[in-house]
Amino acid sequence: MKFSEAQLEEAIIELLGEQGYPHVLGEDIARGPEEVLIKDDLREYLQARYAADGITDGETEFIINKIQRLPASDLYGSNKICMKLVSDGFLLKREDRSHKDLFIHLIDYSPTDQNIYKMVNQLEIQGFEKRIPDGILYINGLPLVVFEFKSAIREEATIHDAYVQLTTRYRRDIPELLKYNALCVISDGVNNKMGSLFAAYEFYYAWRKVTGDEKIERDGIDSLFTMINGLFDKGRLRDVIHNFIFFPDSSKKEEKIVCRYPQYYAARKLFANIQEHRRPEGDGKGGTYFGATGCGKSFTMLFLSRLLMKSAALASPTLVLITDRTDLDDQLSRQFTGAKGYIGDEEI
Repeated sequence: MKFSEAQLEEAIIELLGEQGYPHVLGEDIARGPEEVLIKDDLREYLQARYAADGITDGETEFIINKIQRLPASDLYGSNKICMKLVSDGFLLKREDRSHKDLFIHLIDYSPTDQNIYKMVNQLEIQGFEKRIPDGILYINGLPLVVFEFKSAIREEATIHDAYVQLTTRYRRDIPELLKYNALCVISDGVNNKMGSLFAAYEFYYAWRKVTGDEKIERDGIDSLFTMINGLFDKGRLRDVIHNFIFFPDSSKKEEKIVCRYPQYYAARKLFANIQEHRRPEGDGKGGTYFGATGCGKSFTMLFLSRLLMKSAALASPTLVLITDRTDLDDQLSRQFTGAKGYIGDEEI
């Protein structure tokens, strides 16, 4: 089965609707033509989430301005800061200085999931040129996922064209949208891939399993369903945004790593197994992970390290990495010592 772009857009909107993402037309959102935040949603979320803390209208506007004034001219730097605020949260100094500082999470990562979701299409954005992205997934007014579709019917249109549209034209013309971007999705219905805005095309990957327990990896049209039901399960998408997007502390290039699906499921299963086998109740055997050369095991270890270090139950454990090759010593040393902010430990 092959889709036109309009049919694919409609199909993905419908599938996302089944996952709990309501569809909204861009023209129905109250905003200026150059604005990309849905400020009303962000206000509503913040005032509801922190009502018991007495958050004020002034404090709410301060938070909105804090993220909005990040310069789109430095897209990589602003995206890195924005993702840090989204994934780790930040302290807000109160207007009434007699009140204790308030720790703000822009997304509710708890099981209660008090977030506001919207799947928006046909949103006209006036930047250096007017652009209309095929789809934007908003959480609490933040445009965190951008979708670009190409028809599998027209031979001259390829999924690579969708990649170019996102990473070249949108980046050039509407960088304001992309400074909030967590990940991008490109699709022609048959080929469905996700990745980082700053990644080369060959580092965009399909999401071929829904739960990670399936014996068979799905490709073709089936990979559209595994991506929507797997990656875009609300809890899983929040988890990816929270824990599985890595920026090095410093980098000479625009480096942003979004997990592949085997890395996500491996890190999550290892983390669960480590907790289950903890001593003294367990036998202390956390598990073994086998991965082929080039599958990204070092990033899997990095993702797992963040989960372990952020675990309240494990209370800041000591992690030891042992390798059997000098080149791996060098590689892991550079990677982990450059990930202090991500892992959450200055003593690496």
